[in-house]
Amino acid sequence: MIRHLRIRNYRSLRNVAIEPAGLTVVTGGNGAGKSNLYRALTLLGAAARGTLAPGMVEEGGMPSALWAGEWRKDERSRIIVEVESTTWSYSLALGLPPPPEGAFALDPRVKEEYLHDAAGNSLMERKGPSAWMRVRGARGRTAYPFALDPQEAALAQLREPHLYPEVAAAQGEMARWRFYHHFRTDAASPIRNPQVGTRTTVLAADGHDLAAAVATLREGGPSAALDRAVDRAFPGARLEVEHDRGEFTLLLKRHDIERPFAARELSDGTLRFLCLATALLSARPSPLLILNEPDQSLHPDLAAPLAELILDAAARSQVWVITHSEALARHLVRGGAAGYDLRLEGGATVAEAVT
Repeated sequence: MIRHLRIRNYRSLRNVAIEPAGLTVVTGGNGAGKSNLYRALTLLGAAARGTLAPGMVEEGGMPSALWAGEWRKDERSRIIVEVESTTWSYSLALGLPPPPEGAFALDPRVKEEYLHDAAGNSLMERKGPSAWMRVRGARGRTAYPFALDPQEAALAQLREPHLYPEVAAAQGEMARWRFYHHFRTDAASPIRNPQVGTRTTVLAADGHDLAAAVATLREGGPSAALDRAVDRAFPGARLEVEHDRGEFTLLLKRHDIERPFAARELSDGTLRFLCLATALLSARPSPLLILNEPDQSLHPDLAAPLAELILDAAARSQVWVITHSEALARHLVRGGAAGYDLRLEGGATVAEAVT
């Protein structure tokens, strides 16, 4: 479980520290830094999966990701993200590529990277292009023998993981973190149309495989919990999946209407709730599940059913919820969530614990 997070110099997050609980809810006004906090968390997941550079470039690249305010004269232009769990701690420092920048001026450059175990022993250390790791059965540290891509974390470039089991375990845990922010619900969205699918124990980040994920829950997951969640949100309704030769069609059936509703007929908010329910009820829980603005497009009456799903998921995963909804936040805090409120001071985000 993550016990401490610190982010420095990422957009408005000049120096933000949070000590999350099993369930943490983050609130704040528009422009306070909630989306920046979410993006900073995704940097850690991307570092473990080897997608750090493309993810950052899609958001404008390193120059736009760096803190835009005043820097101290003795301060390096670095984004630093530090996370401490119950079994390890990890630190990642990103900077600009050295001149001449060439065609890839937006790429991040990994300047430093550190991984320690719970006792503070060094498991991995990287400075620039070189890295050292603690090898199983060896004394001291060993230089990592492979060349490292400068724009990606060493954590994701690990080869021969059997030699570095503790490093591999930390990388595997972070790579399994799940992030949900935007579910496509436009008319052309795969969610709204029949789709070819396979057994899907984890819903994709954009929800495109919703029908297959629901079918998987029906066959070997918490199907009864899904029924309760749908009925709680839409009284008298039941979610079904029809399948024919590997093609899945999502249907919502109501007791008071003879024919079922196909996904293409459902509102954006209904589809979004169904995606959230399916993600939260996954048969393969993630170590960390992060929901950014799950209340978007949802009717206020769905705050309580959604909160119940989140509280239930927090028994299996550590959960972060970043939300505009006071009603959702209130339900979660009453259920035992740790609360943080974000605000801007002098252009920098400040995180204050809610008591």
